Amino acid sequence: MKKLVAAAALVGMMAFNPIVGKAALGDHTLKQGMTSKDVQQLQTVLKKKGYFTYKKTTTYYGTYTKSAVKKFQKAKRLKADGIAGTSTFKALGVKKVVKKSSSSSSASVVTVAKRYRGVPYRWGGTTPKGFDCSGYINYVFEKAKRVDLPRTVSGIYLKGTRVSKPKAGDVVFFHTYKSGASHAGIYIGNNEFIHSSSSKGVSIASMKNPYWAPKYLGAKKI
Repeated sequence: MKKLVAAAALVGMMAFNPIVGKAALGDHTLKQGMTSKDVQQLQTVLKKKGYFTYKKTTTYYGTYTKSAVKKFQKAKRLKADGIAGTSTFKALGVKKVVKKSSSSSSASVVTVAKRYRGVPYRWGGTTPKGFDCSGYINYVFEKAKRVDLPRTVSGIYLKGTRVSKPKAGDVVFFHTYKSGASHAGIYIGNNEFIHSSSSKGVSIASMKNPYWAPKYLGAKKI
């Protein structure tokens, strides 16, 4: 008798506490009883295709959603089980969203940065016709990461997260003609950084260079 009561209580808890999903649409199987924003996105896609006819979308995968999925699966000659899995999402045209890792993002910054090696220095320059140091960094990060940075080195220095040791793709800062951050470059690894130098244009320099080493202020991850 006690086991029957416990089982009934468990069923009741499940009814009032549906399973919660937290993956991007198409990256996680969805089925009846789940609650998540992915379910609402699924309903929206099905609604556009004429299969989900409930008056409004919700985050709960209930009987209306299961019925809509089954109708769609039957129309596409898929296994009509009412569960939205890989084959169902593929038939719906939902593609997995692959997020770039921080390492691949950093590699992209370095790749783009090196692409403009040899571009001459130009005071106030912000294009491949000529860069000043901050114009160069702005251009690279916009191209590599779609990040809109402040126009000046001092402004860029206020952004990002300070790191004790730079990694490829981080911005390294120096004080040159005035106190505080007045010059910057992009760290590319092996104690080297690439920057727009007033004497050499976009070029690679060593962090251990006798000129740059004592002027180093720190690095930030953008």
